[in-house]
Amino acid sequence: MAKKNNKDLEPSKKERVTFGQIILAVILLVCTVFAFLPVELTFVAAFTDEKSITQNGFRFIPLKWSLAGMGTVLRYGQQLARSYGVTILVTIVGTFMGLLFMSMFAYSISRKEFYLSKFLSIFLLIPMLFNGGTLSGYIIFTSYYHLKDSLWLLILPLCVSTMNVIILRTYIVNSIPNELMEAAKIDGAGEYRTFFQITLPLLKPSLAAVGFMMATAYWNDWQNALLYIDSDAKKPLQLLLINIQKSIEFLLNNSNVPASARAAMGGTIPQYSATMATVLVVIGPIMVVYPFFQKYFIKGLTVGSVKG
Repeated sequence: MAKKNNKDLEPSKKERVTFGQIILAVILLVCTVFAFLPVELTFVAAFTDEKSITQNGFRFIPLKWSLAGMGTVLRYGQQLARSYGVTILVTIVGTFMGLLFMSMFAYSISRKEFYLSKFLSIFLLIPMLFNGGTLSGYIIFTSYYHLKDSLWLLILPLCVSTMNVIILRTYIVNSIPNELMEAAKIDGAGEYRTFFQITLPLLKPSLAAVGFMMATAYWNDWQNALLYIDSDAKKPLQLLLINIQKSIEFLLNNSNVPASARAAMGGTIPQYSATMATVLVVIGPIMVVYPFFQKYFIKGLTVGSVKG
């Protein structure tokens, strides 16, 4: 009995912490610290005095704090709020539309009995291998679709991605039992009902992973806005911050700038701290949202790429 009790007190193999696990944890901790350092430096530099940066360089612990850099960015308050609204609208609408279209596409090509599944799978891969280029896309969107200076040009080009469709299709094939769909068909459910009531709810982890990647792509997109958007009311956040940075560089490099313009910027022009402040304004919302999607993001990618 004593031997048995001693065995009961011993930790099981699953509960034991091996030396290899400790080494792996230390390595991951070091990698996490190194990954966090640029973020911390960006945050600190955004609130560091410009003269301190010029004289001492970027420091993790600044010698003197200042709100001049962030104040320079926030001086565009009304336009900044409008651009935030445009970016949030484009991100929400584009992500919702993309997830709906790509999940329906993935469901269609995952059905072996669908006679166009092979053709659509090959058709899906063509844009991944061949691209008409920026010039041809610009001509099509502006001359034929007449969408110049339209928010749709911030949504449609990023709406469907070949890789995202493949992730969703793989998740459907590997993680959703085909017998479940067959049972629904026996009960009289059509394809739309099978997709919306059975497949789509079970697709949530993969949708969360793909949706986060799409939302990040929409949030960080500025090239389409630079090409197609002319109105200030339709400028997204990324394009506005690029324009702010160009304005600062113009004021710094042009000796003919009147003193009134420099006075409007607060007397001094904080180039480096303002640059870091623009980065902070961009990545701030993504950093806040990411922890809520992290578990779905990891689960969706792993289950959608490895057969269980």
